[in-house]
Amino acid sequence: METVGLQLPDKINLAVIGAGPHALTLVTHLLKKHPKIRGRFVVFDPSGKWMSRWQQQFAAFNIPHLRSPAVHHPDPNRFALRKFAESRSSELFPPYDLPGTKLFEDLCADVISRWDLNDRVIPLAVTRIQPVANHFRLWFDDGQSTIARRVVLATGNANLQIPNWVEEIESEYPQDRLCHSSKIDLRSLQLAGEKVLIVGGGLTSGHLAVGAISKDAKVHLMIRRQLQEKLFDAEPGWLGPKYLKGFFAESDLEKRLAMIQQARNGGSVTPAMGMQLRREVRNGNLTIDENCQVVKLEWLGNNWLVECSDGNIHEFNRIWLSTGTKFDVTTEPLLEEVFAAYPIPVIKGLPVLDTYLRWHGCELFIMGGFAALQIGPTARNLSGALMACEKIVPAIAKPSFVPIETNNVS
Repeated sequence: METVGLQLPDKINLAVIGAGPHALTLVTHLLKKHPKIRGRFVVFDPSGKWMSRWQQQFAAFNIPHLRSPAVHHPDPNRFALRKFAESRSSELFPPYDLPGTKLFEDLCADVISRWDLNDRVIPLAVTRIQPVANHFRLWFDDGQSTIARRVVLATGNANLQIPNWVEEIESEYPQDRLCHSSKIDLRSLQLAGEKVLIVGGGLTSGHLAVGAISKDAKVHLMIRRQLQEKLFDAEPGWLGPKYLKGFFAESDLEKRLAMIQQARNGGSVTPAMGMQLRREVRNGNLTIDENCQVVKLEWLGNNWLVECSDGNIHEFNRIWLSTGTKFDVTTEPLLEEVFAAYPIPVIKGLPVLDTYLRWHGCELFIMGGFAALQIGPTARNLSGALMACEKIVPAIAKPSFVPIETNNVS
């Protein structure tokens, strides 16, 4: 999936920031609708590769399969994955043919090849989006810049949620002994004989627990409420009109946000993962502490002394925070100058975009979790990527999409 090297143009009609599943979905849908766009768009990702961060995360947590059904993937043909898997049916997991990680990765490689996208990712990190004369100047980590007429932000950026008690730790401690799940790579860790505390009750917690146990660690899973089991992040009704009709009919965006929060309702594990965790409890490798939180912790030089809300005190070698992320557009550095030039309403961190997921007043489009008020609770999922494409593609693939060279840009 590596790029063969693409030069940075002085001017770009469409810049896509990020090269993950959302960006790949957008590009294939755009090309299907508007083939002439091929020479007019560029994708930016520091890795220079499609799906790099996605692959890294799935490999780091040793995740065997996706949580999304086989109809959700970056190819515009909804049946592409099923056709691709005809000779690999053992890699589709019950109950809804959830694709295995390798199967999905191979499909994406096939999509990239079939749509001739291998050389579309420039290995640069965008550090600034600067509005200028109805366009944008994009600044990169190497000091270069370019002008873009339209920009799609598809990075999935979010703030890590860190519990308050972390900030109250008084002593210095090694960073690898207390870290957020996003910093963990199970492949590189030696955990034999260690005791690991995992804070959080989502699917990532489950993967980390199973992964640590496979490396001969004893795991303590602490959840501030009951362990929830759900097949998907949100009920299947959110993938179609059953729930979305009422969501889109609701004009009060505060109420929409409440619907999103209720639908996702915090972290959950799949029934299959729940069964795996209960098995590890029976085997004596795992303790699940529900309705419990950390009150205080102290670094003793080689391990943690942890005081819990249930009055118990434990010692652990390391603590992993599987406490999720939070989307807050007001703290996203890339959008700081856009915000200053084009102020828009924000509802508890989520921007109020137009019907095309466009930032009001300019040609910046947003995909992923930031688009939740317009997409619904699955905005950050693969199904959300498809819904985002349905809104963004018509706004970009229209006759007014003219080459940037015809515009006056300074």
